[in-house]
Amino acid sequence: MAPGLDFSDWWGKDRKKGSPVVVKMENPNYSVVEINGPDSAFRPVEKSRGKNAKQVTWVLLLKAHRAIGCVAWLATVFWALLGTIKKRLIFRQGVAVATEKLGKGKLVLKIIRVFLVISLAILAFEVLAYLKGWRYFESANLHIPSTLNLQGLLHMVYVAWLTFRADYIAPVIQVLSQFCVVLFLIQSVDRLVLCLGCFWIKYKKIKPRIDGDPFRSDDVEAPGYEYPMVLVQIPMCNEREVYEQSISAVCQMDWPKDRILIQVLDDSNDESIQWLIKAEVTKWNQKGVNIIYRHRLIRTGYKAGNLKSAMSCDYVKDYEFVAIFDADFQPNPDFLKLTVPHFKNNPELGLVQARWAFVNKDENLLTRLQNINLCFHFEVEQQVNGAFLNFFGFNGTAGVWRIKALEESGGWLERTTVEDMDIAVRAHLNGWKFIFLNDVKVLCEVPESYEAYRKQQHRWHSGPMQLFRLCLPAIITSKIALWKKANLIFLFFLLRKLILPFYSFTLFCIILPLTMFVPEAELPMWVICYVPVLMSFLNILPAPKSFPFIVPYLLFENTMSVTKFNAMVSGLFQLGSSYEWVVTKKAGRSSESDLLAAAERDSKTMNQPQICRGASETELELLNQLKEQKETAPKPIKKVNKIYRKELALAFLLLTASVRSLLSAQGVHFYFLLFQGVTFLVVGLDLIGEQIS
Repeated sequence: MAPGLDFSDWWGKDRKKGSPVVVKMENPNYSVVEINGPDSAFRPVEKSRGKNAKQVTWVLLLKAHRAIGCVAWLATVFWALLGTIKKRLIFRQGVAVATEKLGKGKLVLKIIRVFLVISLAILAFEVLAYLKGWRYFESANLHIPSTLNLQGLLHMVYVAWLTFRADYIAPVIQVLSQFCVVLFLIQSVDRLVLCLGCFWIKYKKIKPRIDGDPFRSDDVEAPGYEYPMVLVQIPMCNEREVYEQSISAVCQMDWPKDRILIQVLDDSNDESIQWLIKAEVTKWNQKGVNIIYRHRLIRTGYKAGNLKSAMSCDYVKDYEFVAIFDADFQPNPDFLKLTVPHFKNNPELGLVQARWAFVNKDENLLTRLQNINLCFHFEVEQQVNGAFLNFFGFNGTAGVWRIKALEESGGWLERTTVEDMDIAVRAHLNGWKFIFLNDVKVLCEVPESYEAYRKQQHRWHSGPMQLFRLCLPAIITSKIALWKKANLIFLFFLLRKLILPFYSFTLFCIILPLTMFVPEAELPMWVICYVPVLMSFLNILPAPKSFPFIVPYLLFENTMSVTKFNAMVSGLFQLGSSYEWVVTKKAGRSSESDLLAAAERDSKTMNQPQICRGASETELELLNQLKEQKETAPKPIKKVNKIYRKELALAFLLLTASVRSLLSAQGVHFYFLLFQGVTFLVVGLDLIGEQIS
């Protein structure tokens, strides 16, 4: 609403010009006259006054036009949102409901529904009391009238509800909220300490360094360069979109051909994809690259089983290090020369981990929000833990392991869906040290759809809890220092893997809406606003270009706490969904430099055709058939968006609580609950991954 502008007093105000003049006459027939200003006849005419009034009118009209346009835009957005809800929830058009396998999430969904029904009933009761003039909930000290003052049965029920709420419900919510606030503060202190450690690393320029020429031979009689034997593994499963670019990037790494072996570990169950990958391997093999294709007949253990099977080959004993890249990772040619030298003269070093960089971080709002989280993970968590503790969780890819460290730690185990964290914890218990290289980056993708991101986060948060139950006895009985045991149990597992999703879901998705109906247990403002904004600000520091998304990031993190809490519970109690492994869907995107390099290579190949003499006629025919099949393959059909019931139920719960906060004139609570409820609604309707500019 435009501010009111009243110019009547200003226009009608007489302006004094000059100083007062007093005239004294000696003749007593005349009186004393005081002149305050010039006479109206001599007063100059302000010609611009009418013109300024017109200008003000036009300014007011422009402001009114802008206000109407803003209101119209908000109405259009709201109407489109209602249309989407009507289309997907009522008419069921283009909706694939996310089914819950093996009872996954049904308990959490039932709990949320119970809270929603209770909140709606209480809201209806509170609205009726508000209209009747029973404003007891506006006062902190509730006044319960006597029986003589009661007016009707409904009033008596309302007073009984107030008494029951103050005596039985409020104390329980207060205790639970205080417990969550304590956990929230502990986690905030941990986050602050990590940020201070990152600032110290930047200030002191602490980072792993390579001394001298690591590949120069120490043998005086045979001077030259010695390169260790490196095994490179690319595990994949039905990766039609990304297999070609990952194999191409790995085959172009700068390393002597006789000192490297590339294993393409294909677990695909689609025969067409198997033939495509075989053809790609054959193409690079004919170019002189030492690369082999492996396919398991018995596909058990997911990625861990695939890596375990590859490490059981007889020729692996000839290699000293193994580098692992997932199917969507594209390492630079100098990757091995930047990572392998750190192992020289450092026999206790078991792992060198590189940082991830994302080719599609600006694709939509979902990828931008993921980039904030992952930048903080690598820039702060991994770097600080690597610099001060020599331990962090292996990211499963873009890392180089000493094969001896893998063997002494028990190798790859199939007991969890986080085999990377499992091997890292066991290697740490065996005394091996880790190094994180923040300057070495490997290109990869982040999920572009909420469905893929949700499944990925479920695996990443259920696996650690399952691993914690399995590793706890080994941690307690290990021979490492006591402070390392405490770091593993309390910080690595409990605080960052269990407490974080627990208090996020409980505090902001359950307790905060309930406090709107139980004002005796109201949360302080610094818990709702100040501290979360500060923590979000610290999270965004490693990605400064993402500062405009600080508010959506805060709301989206609270929204994702539902999925993370559900995954944490399933992993902690070993529910059926904790063993679920779904391959993250990729789009097969490349960076601009990679696209230019690929175009240049294709042009050279077209201008200078070469004959592959190492291939038989049968293989050439097979390659031609695969090429034709790839060209004539139908384009993949875009999947329709899904709806997610837990997110939608929480959306209506938060919106109900926002209406209740509006009745009690709690402005900050109203806006927070309103925006958080809309965020849950957008995510529940799977609109978060839509393309935006």
